[in-house]
Amino acid sequence: MKKKIIAALMSTLMVASMFTGCGASGSGDSGSSDSGVEEITWMFWDDLNATEDLISLGYKDVIDRFNADYEGQYHVNVVTTNLEDYYTKLNALVASNETPDVFICSPGPQLTDYVEPGIAAPLDDYLAQDGWKDTFTSDAVFTQQTYDGKIYAIPLNTAAACCFYNTEMFEAAGVEVPTNWDEMLDACDKLQSAGYTPITISAGTAWCLSMVAGYLCEAEGVDLAALADGSASWEDGKLEAAATKLMDLSKYFQSTAAGDTNDVATANFYNEQAAILIQGSWAIGQMNGANADFEDKCGVFQFPGVDKVIAKSDSLCVSSTTKHPEACAALLKYFTDDTAQKYTAEVGGKIPVTNVEYDAEKAPAQLAYVMDVFSNAKGTFGFYNESMPTTETGSHFDDTMVSVFLGQMTPADAATDMEEYYAANCR
Repeated sequence: MKKKIIAALMSTLMVASMFTGCGASGSGDSGSSDSGVEEITWMFWDDLNATEDLISLGYKDVIDRFNADYEGQYHVNVVTTNLEDYYTKLNALVASNETPDVFICSPGPQLTDYVEPGIAAPLDDYLAQDGWKDTFTSDAVFTQQTYDGKIYAIPLNTAAACCFYNTEMFEAAGVEVPTNWDEMLDACDKLQSAGYTPITISAGTAWCLSMVAGYLCEAEGVDLAALADGSASWEDGKLEAAATKLMDLSKYFQSTAAGDTNDVATANFYNEQAAILIQGSWAIGQMNGANADFEDKCGVFQFPGVDKVIAKSDSLCVSSTTKHPEACAALLKYFTDDTAQKYTAEVGGKIPVTNVEYDAEKAPAQLAYVMDVFSNAKGTFGFYNESMPTTETGSHFDDTMVSVFLGQMTPADAATDMEEYYAANCR
């Protein structure tokens, strides 16, 4: 079933060439220039010259260092877009045989879409050179990037989805950090009574809302593997209970949540227009880059009622058709060298994937809080939309949760809809 879906996707993408105006050439034509310099392309989901996000600025530093150190030998040309349009434009480049030489990709079904058709190249031979793989914390960091024993992407960091909160607002409202679901609702009620918007979230960027739904599904005991093989049903009451809780929590969202993007919802938090932001720790770089003074009043707690934490990483792939694999491998190593990984922790506030030593006192305060969440969690799990059989299935779940939030579906309707979708497309 999955291969049929991917084949259909690639066929559809051939029609998408209208989107290829990204301002760069891909591996199909990024040959050496007249000067002998090997030109490669790297595609990312943020504008490195306009961003305030500290992680993105760290990536810019990697590119600048690489181009300076390899001047006269290699040169990276950057292809950028925004997160919402990233995969549409990447897929259009793939369809037009202009796949970027190196591109960022989320682990899970999205990575599968580039591994199974042979778009992404295996990287084991490069990892084996000069002890590069030994610099990583463990083989476990490659779990979501491994297919049939081969590694197809290099992780750059680890992040966790947590609840960020404004400590001053909590104190003013007399609110303690919640540790279970009832305490979460009680905290939101007290914050609202004190005149604060309890939660800022994006339903305009569907995965943000479904991330919360994923936590609620985990709390209800939803088993994605059993749902995929048909030994469990979405109509067993667990999704309905989770979606009902989502609706209960939505009473405390900002009034513009339906249309707000992820960036807007996050800005609401660091601009102190809401007390809680449920978001990944990748937002630390965005928050501190836009409002450095906010760091001192930003706390972090684990999503209440769940003993595991959602975790993921940024990962880089190499095109299987690149004409310059050695240049690509050299670039990947720059993203995981000590300079880049120290920056990841000390400035960006993400967890490094290598054994680099960094100064914890230089790191954003929120990183220590996130590390504490990790140490107390009983395990990790992936984004729901990245843990389902295909990217289409994950997108369908996202859209279904938004429909529940908008009142277009009841929680029971959502369960029926997901069961029917799985029966038709995933089993």
